Amino acid sequence: MRRPVRFLKTLRNILFGTAGIALFHWNTAHAAVYGGGGLAAGLGAAAGLGGIIGATSISQLIINVITFILNIVLILAILAVIIAGLYLITSAGEEGQKDKAKKIIFYALIGILVVIFSRAIVMFINHLF
Repeated sequence: MRRPVRFLKTLRNILFGTAGIALFHWNTAHAAVYGGGGLAAGLGAAAGLGGIIGATSISQLIINVITFILNIVLILAILAVIIAGLYLITSAGEEGQKDKAKKIIFYALIGILVVIFSRAIVMFINHLF
């Protein structure tokens, strides 16, 4: 019973750490606005960070949103592979747990391939326009 609790605490720490990094990047633009540069400096700092905010047209905004969503899905698929690896390690020889971990890894790898091909399609369409 103690292993799942420890795993959940570790997962919580990873998620809070990721949120902290995201807040740090947001604070860069926030500091530029309220540090005396005004709104223009804040928007300039945010555009320098890239991501969704850096779009200059509707088509670029759509591509940035799609790319952002694909990045999130890719991160979740990689986390699924890590979680499945932990299931495999902690299975202690139980065939049911091993099979569950193998299925998670298999489907997560398929998801990673789908995301990679989707990104290739988005990049191809982006270069057409």
